[in-house]
Amino acid sequence: MQVTWKNEHNENITLKQFLRRHHVSQRMFKQLKYHGQLLINKQPALPADVVTQADQVTITLPDESEQQPLVADPTPLSLLYEDDYWLVVNKPAGISSVPGPSNRTTTLANRIKAHLQQEQAHAVAHLVTRLDYDTSGIVLAAKNRLAHSLIQPQIEHHLFDKEYLAVVSGQLTDDTGLIDAPIGRLDDGPRRGVTANGQSAQTKYQVLQRFAQATLVKVQLITGRTHQIRVHFAYLGHPLLGDQLYGGPLQLGIKRQALHAWQLTFTDPITLVKRTFEAPLPTDMQTLLMQLKKQ
Repeated sequence: MQVTWKNEHNENITLKQFLRRHHVSQRMFKQLKYHGQLLINKQPALPADVVTQADQVTITLPDESEQQPLVADPTPLSLLYEDDYWLVVNKPAGISSVPGPSNRTTTLANRIKAHLQQEQAHAVAHLVTRLDYDTSGIVLAAKNRLAHSLIQPQIEHHLFDKEYLAVVSGQLTDDTGLIDAPIGRLDDGPRRGVTANGQSAQTKYQVLQRFAQATLVKVQLITGRTHQIRVHFAYLGHPLLGDQLYGGPLQLGIKRQALHAWQLTFTDPITLVKRTFEAPLPTDMQTLLMQLKKQ
């Protein structure tokens, strides 16, 4: 796995400083130093060597091995985008993002593993974003640990722009709003709720369409807590249609929470280009909206 950057700045800095500027973590830097390769203009370099304007810096790591190898699931992916470093996938509802105690063979990560093995025998899947079992939409995966490490600061500092489409029960009072309420565990089960000692959580929403007994909203996550959208709208008294865990009404044939991750925007740490991807609304939610319009 290899990445090359060009120094676009009119200044001289050390190779180590240059790599820090490109969000190479201290841990990844040590792996590069002891197990990989550092090059300036295709020549071996040391961390203290100087990078000048227009120099090309290349970092290389050997192929990685999995500590707990995944079983490859050959079920085809719904690909939205792919290059040497990233996969953008449209995840269907009804599958887990990553393996867990009850399922280690048929998750999205297993499908990505099979897809990557077509290119590289020892490929490892790195999911950058995840969705709940019954939430559909965009998932970003890194094709190697180096790309995953480089994008991690954007995750930690909430720099991803993630937007969802949701159908909530009832009529929201305001056309736009910010839900600012901490989220924590309610018990030993999967349910979360708004709790005084929970983690800070903020959700922005905008009403797109009103129906007799439901509202279509565009939702933007400021933070990324477990079940955040589902918990916040249940807290407002407007749980998502089909969301049995949080008291959402079961009607009009929707068999899961009416929630779809439809847009993802992030800055590619390799090319430094801002990218936006969209996932089309799945059939079950399209059908739900058509039925709501008829009411």
